[in-house]
Amino acid sequence: MYRKIVNIKLFIIFFLLFSCSSDEKKDKQISQLNEKLNVLFIIVDDLNCDLGAYGNSTVNTPNIDKLASRGVLFENAHTQYPWCGPSRASLMTGMYTNQTKITNNNMNLRNSIPDVITMGQRFRQKGYQSVRIGKIFHYDVPSAIGTSGNDDIYSWDQTVNPYGRDKIEEYKVNTLTKRKYGGTLSWLSAEGKDNEQTDGIATTEAIKKLDDFADSQTPFFLALGFFRPHTPFVAPKKYYDLYDQQKIEIPEISSDYLSTLPEPAVKSIRSQKSQLNLEKELAQEIKEAYYATISFVDAQVGRILDQLEKNGLEKNTIVVFTSDHGFHLGEHSHWQKQTLFENSTRIPLIISAPNTLNKGKKTRSPVELIDIYATLMDLTEIKAPKHVVGTSLKPIMNNINTSVRKSSLTRWRNGYSIKTKRYRLTQWGSNGELGYELYDHKNDKNELVNLANNQDYSKVMDSLKLEIDQRIANASVIPEGIGRQFENIKPMHKEKNITFGDIHELDGEIIYFKN
Repeated sequence: MYRKIVNIKLFIIFFLLFSCSSDEKKDKQISQLNEKLNVLFIIVDDLNCDLGAYGNSTVNTPNIDKLASRGVLFENAHTQYPWCGPSRASLMTGMYTNQTKITNNNMNLRNSIPDVITMGQRFRQKGYQSVRIGKIFHYDVPSAIGTSGNDDIYSWDQTVNPYGRDKIEEYKVNTLTKRKYGGTLSWLSAEGKDNEQTDGIATTEAIKKLDDFADSQTPFFLALGFFRPHTPFVAPKKYYDLYDQQKIEIPEISSDYLSTLPEPAVKSIRSQKSQLNLEKELAQEIKEAYYATISFVDAQVGRILDQLEKNGLEKNTIVVFTSDHGFHLGEHSHWQKQTLFENSTRIPLIISAPNTLNKGKKTRSPVELIDIYATLMDLTEIKAPKHVVGTSLKPIMNNINTSVRKSSLTRWRNGYSIKTKRYRLTQWGSNGELGYELYDHKNDKNELVNLANNQDYSKVMDSLKLEIDQRIANASVIPEGIGRQFENIKPMHKEKNITFGDIHELDGEIIYFKN
């Protein structure tokens, strides 16, 4: 009987100790959760590095410049694929396109890699509210604005799909090809106010979310995706008024230069026939529109950063500002993206974190868009999924003179390109059988002199060939923990854009154009 009573007492003691331990553990977890850093992730569509913080004195971007003064600016950051859908799939999974198997727009992520844990999904797993506003995964712009586009529903707790005056008045847009907007140059100096535009509405919604998070003290991953400056370049007239169209410079390139390039490179910059050999005045008008749209987006960035400060959230919020790829504005006689030149691969990347040691500093270290996933995991002290092959940039943020990789890797169809601090080597074909390009940025930042066959650079070529071969091989390894992986996934069927107010026959033919 005595032994039985002792056993009962011991059981009660152990139960109470375990309960206390369990409760304390839960309290500790909740406490740690409340102390977690928040993340405001801002991605801008088709934005190149024509920003004040990146040394462009023409473009008016005071708010992005201010963010750069509070964080670290990465001058040598590059996309993994210069096209919206593949780039964003890589960004949100931390993997190369050889690993995601997504090299086209409108490809569903879960059809290719169904078990992957996306960046937003990982934050959800750790108790954050993960919210998407606007374009994070791929959207056909402008046709899919107002919808969820090619989204991944498992990445978010909540989503907002803004739809503004730019869509309602789409019929007013100037375009090189009638009723064609997303794949061709198109632009509009719009009437009305910022908050009537899709991106203005997105900013207003983001501000509301910040207010809610501040009131409830909820840890958050807020992903705000702006649709501009993707074509059509739509912005309120006041942003056009910031620029003197007559003073906008358009690059002039000799046609002889094409003979120095491999055939795939020539095809990449000659593919858009309607955008070749534009008259100077028309080119100036279009480039002014792109710049006006950047300034419009900059104003929205200012609104969201002001609200972050107003709520006191800037003290415990990481801010990331970036783009999915670059954008040509007449360089190499090309407009838009889809090349392996610097104009297309290079992206803006600014990361501001509380207690950043190197505020306002810049680094030339080669970094990649897929490094953002690993970096945010590191900064928030969350364990990254094993499939994330990007590298944390936190060491650079702590020591601006260090590097985390020798080169950045970008793929476009059957070509690969690496960018080091000084050189760019581009290889066309699986083994370079379709040709090479080599550019020395010390003497040729515009990448107009192909040195691939220059004997003075033979040692550099040999070294960089080894580097690019190793980079491609590593980017093709199936990552640990990726789960199922399916190849040859077909993109979704893409219907023609319908401009509100036009009348169509059953076969899609427009029989009435709204004027």
